Amino acid sequence: MAVEDSRISGLYRLTMAERRAVIRATTDLSDAALAAWTGEAGLDEATADGMIENVVGRMSLPVGVATNFIIDGIPRLIPFCVEESSIVAAASNIAKRARASGGFTTAVDPPLMIGQIQIVEVVDIDAAELAILDSADDLIRMCNDVESTMIRLGGGCKRIEVRTVETVSGPMMVVHLIIDTRDAMGANAVNTMAERIAPQIESLSGGRVLLRIVSNLASHRLARARCRLSPADIASDGDADEGVRVIRDIILAHDFADADPWRAATHNKGVMNAISAVGLACGQDWRSLEAGAHAWASLSGRYRSLTNWWVDEEGFLAGSIELPMAVGIVGGACKIHPTARANLELLDVASAGEFAGVLASTGLAQNLAAMRALCTDGIQQGHMDLHLRNMVMAAGAEADEIDLLSDAVRADAGPITQTMVENALAELRRL
Repeated sequence: MAVEDSRISGLYRLTMAERRAVIRATTDLSDAALAAWTGEAGLDEATADGMIENVVGRMSLPVGVATNFIIDGIPRLIPFCVEESSIVAAASNIAKRARASGGFTTAVDPPLMIGQIQIVEVVDIDAAELAILDSADDLIRMCNDVESTMIRLGGGCKRIEVRTVETVSGPMMVVHLIIDTRDAMGANAVNTMAERIAPQIESLSGGRVLLRIVSNLASHRLARARCRLSPADIASDGDADEGVRVIRDIILAHDFADADPWRAATHNKGVMNAISAVGLACGQDWRSLEAGAHAWASLSGRYRSLTNWWVDEEGFLAGSIELPMAVGIVGGACKIHPTARANLELLDVASAGEFAGVLASTGLAQNLAAMRALCTDGIQQGHMDLHLRNMVMAAGAEADEIDLLSDAVRADAGPITQTMVENALAELRRL
C-alpha cells in the first residue's frame, strides 16, 4: 500500500470525512481501517476487557495524519495519536521544508533486546562469572529450546554478557541475555527466557537470582535519522539571508539544551511529542520508548539533548538523532486494537526496523519544529492559534458558537487566556 506522494495540500481545510476519503484514494486503505477510524469498528468492550484489569470503559484520543514526510526515499503518511494541538502541523511543516534536500535518511540496528538477571549473595564473583561464561552456549540453547515463531525466523538469544554492579547493598552480578526479537518489541519473550534459565544461573554462580526482567534501555537496538535543510528552506519566506540567521539561532538553542538539563528536559519532551504519539497510534509500549530515550540521554552521566544540530560544509542546517527504539509490528496491542492495526496499515512498514526509522525521523522533525518556532515567532503564536478551539470548547461553546467565538477571541489584542475566552462567550451570548 505504497503512498505515491505524502504531500497533500490543504488537508486541514477538509472535513474529517473528506480527509479520510483523500487518504483512502492516496493509499488504498482497507475498509476495516476506515471503519476503525470512524469508530464503527473501534475498540469494543469485550476486547478492552481482555487487555487490562478492572475495565470500566474506554477513552478516545484524536488520530491525526502528518503529511509531507519522505523517509529513505519513501513517501510516508504518519499517524499521530495525541491530545496536544500543533504537534501534527509542526511535524508536517518541517517534513515539507526537508523535502527539497531529500527528506530523512535512517539507519537502524538489529532488533536486539537485553534481558537482565540479577544475582545477589555471590561469594566469589570472579569464579561465578567464569562459570557462567564457560556455560554460555548451553544457556543460549536452553533459552532457545522452545517452539517460537521468533526463533524459527532467526531470532532468539544470541549471546550472554556478565557485569558486576556496585550498589549501596554491595556488589551484585548481572547477566545480560542479548536476544534478537525480530519484528516484535519482545518484552514477553525476553522475560520468559530470563526466567527459564534462572535456576541454572543460580547453580553456576552459587548466588541467589532475584530480578529477571527486560531492560527498557535497549542500547543494542538504536535507531538513527538525519536530515538537512538549506537556509532558504528553513526561512519563513525562502529568504536565504533570514535562513542563515535562523540556523545560527537554532544552533544556539541546541547548544543550550545539550548543556543544561533544565532546558534539555523540555527539548527532549519535544522529540518524544512525536515518537510517543506515533508509538501510541500504532499500539506500542510508549512508556518503554520514553524510559529508554531519557535513560539514553543520561548515559554520559549528564542529561543531554537526544538530537545533534550543526552547520554542514554547504551552509545547510544538518541534524541527527540516535536513541533506543524497542518497537514491534507483530503481537501485543498493535494486533489487538483495531485502530492500531489501521494506523500501522497506513504507515505501511515492512519490519520493526523500518518502523523504528520512521519514529526516529518524526522525533527529529518535531525537535526542529519546536526550536524553529522558539527562535522565530515564539512557541505560543502557532500553538495557541491551534489550541484556541480546545479552549473555546472547554468554555462550553456549542457547535454553532465555536467559530464565532474563536474569531472574536482572535480579534482581541490581548493575551488569550481561558478566563478571556469564557468572558467572550458570555458577551457573545448577550448579543
